[in-house]
Amino acid sequence: MNICVFLSAADLDARYTRPAREFAELLGKGGHALVWGGSDVGLMKVVADGVQEAGGRLIGVSVEFLAARTRPDADEMVVARDLAERKRLLLEKADAVVIMVGGTGTLDEATEILELKKHGHTTKPVVLLNTAGFYDGLKEQFRRMEDEGFLPVPLTDLVFFAEEPVGALAYLEESLGQR
Repeated sequence: MNICVFLSAADLDARYTRPAREFAELLGKGGHALVWGGSDVGLMKVVADGVQEAGGRLIGVSVEFLAARTRPDADEMVVARDLAERKRLLLEKADAVVIMVGGTGTLDEATEILELKKHGHTTKPVVLLNTAGFYDGLKEQFRRMEDEGFLPVPLTDLVFFAEEPVGALAYLEESLGQR
């Protein structure tokens, strides 16, 4: 399957890079393709390296203002005009989505896929990989939204929270009938 990963392009501490690399290796060994922002820097590079070294394919979707940072040896690379087109292309090319640690761009991508799911515009499985408790606050906020009636569907229908890479991939494979 093609797994879109939303994540940071920043250089990060090993507590974030180790689990990301582990997920990438599992993805590649499973014969899956990585669909990602196409950058060859930071955490994006760590994940792309791990997938590629484990035998998986790389499908990058960059954006014009970041085109100089694209990975030169990706199996496929598309450069979108703007961030909106980039998000649309990332989701079009993906069978499933994993949200890893990241900043405002990652959060923007995450909320967009969840909004599409909430309104029934996609049924793709979404996993939030809560590495080192990074998304504990967001998880709590989502639960509050659910408890107070802001979500018209159960939170569990929108996103699966995984604490470990192996659980994230297992959920996706099970959701898409690949186990």
